[in-house]
Amino acid sequence: MKNIQMNHAQKGFTLIELMIVVAIIGILAAVAIPQYQDYTARTQVSRVVGEVNALKSNAESIFNNGGQIDTEDDLTTNPRTIGIGWTGSNLVDGANTSPDFGLNITDGALATMSWNVELGTDASAAVRGATITVSRTANGAYTCSITPPTTSNGWKDSYAPAGCPAS
Repeated sequence: MKNIQMNHAQKGFTLIELMIVVAIIGILAAVAIPQYQDYTARTQVSRVVGEVNALKSNAESIFNNGGQIDTEDDLTTNPRTIGIGWTGSNLVDGANTSPDFGLNITDGALATMSWNVELGTDASAAVRGATITVSRTANGAYTCSITPPTTSNGWKDSYAPAGCPAS
C-alpha cells in the first residue's frame, strides 16, 4: 500500500483580513450616516417650504375675488372668509388638528398678511421647531423666511433653501 499524502489548502479569510473589512465598513458608515441625516433634514425643510409657498396662488385668488383668508370657509361674513386650501403635512406640528392643520394665518383680511407653520410631528430632530413664514406685502410681493428652532438640536442654516433663508 502506498502512503497517500493529501494537500489540504487553507480556505477562507484570515482574521486580519476580516478585521480590515470591518474597519473599512465602520469608516464608511461614520461618514455616510451624518451626511444622510443632513440630506434628510434639508429635504424635509424644502418640502414644507414648497407646501406653504404653494398657497400663494390661492391667497391671490381669494384677494382678487374680494375675500378674506382664513383656514376654513365662513360665507356668512362680509366680505366672505375663504379657506386658503391648506390640508396639512405630516412634517408640521399640529397637522392632525382640524380646522387649521398647523397653519397660522395673521391678518387674513389685509393685503399685508402672512402665514406660518412649525416643523414637528414626523420632522427630523434637527429641524423640529423651525418656523417657516410666508409674508405678503401691500403691493403683492411675497417673502419667505425660516426662524430656526429655539433649542440647540442640530439646526444648520444650510437646511434652508435658497429662496427661503434662515433669519
